[in-house]
Amino acid sequence: MPDADSARATAREAIALLTGAAGFTEHRPPPRPLPPDGPLGWAGYDAARERASARTGEEESVVYGTGVVGDRACVLLSFEFGFLGGSLGRNTGDRLAAAYELALTRRLPLLALVATGGSRMQEGMVALTQLQRVAAASTRLRAAGLPQIAVVRDPTTGGGWATVGAGADVVLALPGAQVGFAGSRVRPPDADPSAYSAEGQFAAGQVDAVVPAEELAAAVTQWLRALGPHEDLPAAPVPRALPTVGAEPTAKASTGSTAGVSTEAGAGTGSTAGVSTEAGAGTGSTAGVSTEAGAGTSSGAGTPSAAGGGAVAPLPETGREAVARARDPRRPRAEAYLADYFAVRLPLHGDRSGATDPGLLCGLGLRADGQPVAYVAQCGTPTRPAGYRAAARTVRLADRLGVPVLTLVDTPGAANDAEAERAGAGAAIADTFAAIAAARVPVTTLVIGEGGSGGALALAAPDNTHVTVDSYFSVIAPELAAAILKRPPSETGATADQLRLRPQDLVDLGFARSIAG
Repeated sequence: MPDADSARATAREAIALLTGAAGFTEHRPPPRPLPPDGPLGWAGYDAARERASARTGEEESVVYGTGVVGDRACVLLSFEFGFLGGSLGRNTGDRLAAAYELALTRRLPLLALVATGGSRMQEGMVALTQLQRVAAASTRLRAAGLPQIAVVRDPTTGGGWATVGAGADVVLALPGAQVGFAGSRVRPPDADPSAYSAEGQFAAGQVDAVVPAEELAAAVTQWLRALGPHEDLPAAPVPRALPTVGAEPTAKASTGSTAGVSTEAGAGTGSTAGVSTEAGAGTGSTAGVSTEAGAGTSSGAGTPSAAGGGAVAPLPETGREAVARARDPRRPRAEAYLADYFAVRLPLHGDRSGATDPGLLCGLGLRADGQPVAYVAQCGTPTRPAGYRAAARTVRLADRLGVPVLTLVDTPGAANDAEAERAGAGAAIADTFAAIAAARVPVTTLVIGEGGSGGALALAAPDNTHVTVDSYFSVIAPELAAAILKRPPSETGATADQLRLRPQDLVDLGFARSIAG
């Protein structure tokens, strides 16, 4: 077994790190000899290849074949950086295309262990066009509903990053790896080096998790279990309702105040049950794999839970009470629901456009019975454009792989500041609506708190939305509705009643199918 802490493992060591005793069966494409000194007749190219082969024991910069990671069969391809910097030439392209075709033929997931400096300059445009071959092969695999995972090692730059690496469904990175399109010798001299690191790419939402080598096999095994391929999975069960811990009975609000509607800033951001950065989302435990002991045991809509020492509260009597309860910081938030629902969570991080939204959690999870479910969960804060883009990415990935989706709705609304507008809030929300509307897999929605207008509705399943007793859903916040109607603040509560936003109202109106118990 290779040293897990090795700074730069060989291609075969990287494979062995994941397959262990299960072994690996190498495949090779039919030989296709190059002309002397390659397609360009580059003087000394043959000699350079011979030296690289003698140094590494490899014939090319990529090794591929079939293997088993954990308990999951897959096709593995691994770059040998010691062979001309893991660069892509024509014969490399032959091996990469053959690896993708092997995965397609055998209907297996593809696992790429990438370490490359990019295209091989000694083969010029012949080398560069291998990127098109890889992109086409990846597209065929994607269309067949087969998952692709990339583990980016040090370094992963150039066209290899822009195709095999960043083009994968899930991107995991080894700590400290150089990752970026521009290699160290071609980037601006004053460029921030952290932007070209695994950690920098994670911060920018381009990498899903940074995983230490010793934890990689466990993380990849869980990802393979979640991603499939799968056949005919059932819809995600409705999560059971969780109680508000330590809450006193909701007091009737005075009509002389803001009508009892709590205006606590950033509902849900002030407590540990609010905005959560998923445990192990690349930098903590099992680096990208969050394991919840005893989680994922809820059934269907469930029964009232005594978890946390309380019972599920009765329905709110008024609209203002419903809003106040949804904004109560003691109410359970997305993190609590996800922990109760899943045994294992595998976060998908970032929007792949350079941004993240910590107020929206996305990923795939495994329930206690092993069923995979993709999740998108709002955390009670205004959802930012990056959050909507990450949500759309998650829903489309799940749809392509046949994995059911669970969405947890909880937001006062979409972020409406100038930065959000410049980041494309409208387009991002529209794309999320479209992803949900186009999904062929079943989507299950539970509204667990605030349902603030279109920013919340974008994540709601049109025919399979359920609500908790601590939730409301409204075309607009009662305070804003009263302001638009030019009503005094004292009438905000009455406006909330008129909007018919209580959980029972939402069922009566046909928006929600049930109130989760």
